[in-house]
Amino acid sequence: MKKSHRDDYAALGGILLLALGLILLKTETMSEGVLRALPYICMGLGCGIFGQGMGNIIGARALKNDPDRVKQIEIEQQDERNVTIANRAKAKAFDMMIFVFGALLVTFALMNVDLVVILLLAFTYLFIVFYSVYFRGKYEKEM
Repeated sequence: MKKSHRDDYAALGGILLLALGLILLKTETMSEGVLRALPYICMGLGCGIFGQGMGNIIGARALKNDPDRVKQIEIEQQDERNVTIANRAKAKAFDMMIFVFGALLVTFALMNVDLVVILLLAFTYLFIVFYSVYFRGKYEKEM
């Protein structure tokens, strides 16, 4: 069976993003405006991508010599009860996120935070809500 190198590339890309962020932080050539956050964004994304890639690599190596365990994990992931539990947990988290995100938006508006930040939050909030409404309508037509 041919091995996919996607996780290897993800781990390497994460390391490169982390290194780029550190280099940008040390040189401080872009210290104005929004670009001031670029090194931290690169470091955060790099750490996340590296962690995901390495986690998948380590998990694959741990299960490499145990095909019975791999089959058991696949069965558990496809189990209808586990899928239902995961979907219900996501739904609860989404419901809470809508209220928390709205409260954060109102709080930022009352604190007189920069208008650009408030507009970005508002557009993101509305995108998520409209995305939810779209798929609710789509699923209602299907079922």
